[in-house]
Amino acid sequence: MKHKHIVPREQANRDVDDAVAYYLSEATEAVALGFIGALEQAYTHIARHPATGSTRYAHELNLPDLRVWPLTRYPFFVFYVERTDHIDVWRVLHGQRDIPAWMQEPDGV
Repeated sequence: MKHKHIVPREQANRDVDDAVAYYLSEATEAVALGFIGALEQAYTHIARHPATGSTRYAHELNLPDLRVWPLTRYPFFVFYVERTDHIDVWRVLHGQRDIPAWMQEPDGV
């Protein structure tokens, strides 16, 4: 099975940087590293099995190809679209956020 490359958008990278900074300031380095590990696991899964992500927000946001995959042990979700040759990661958001509002930020869509 061919794996697709993960290509995070600039906003997705900022989301990850913000989450790591939060965990470093409010928790421990181990927690921040755990978050990074969970994100890497999610990216690996999405690269291998992109169609397994939920379409939960696709209808609400009128983005039919949008999928979401949760991180293990962390309350974050990876929002992405499968392209022909890669996985386009749009956002990495905390589950308690107003997801539709955050997805519509500049560069979010």
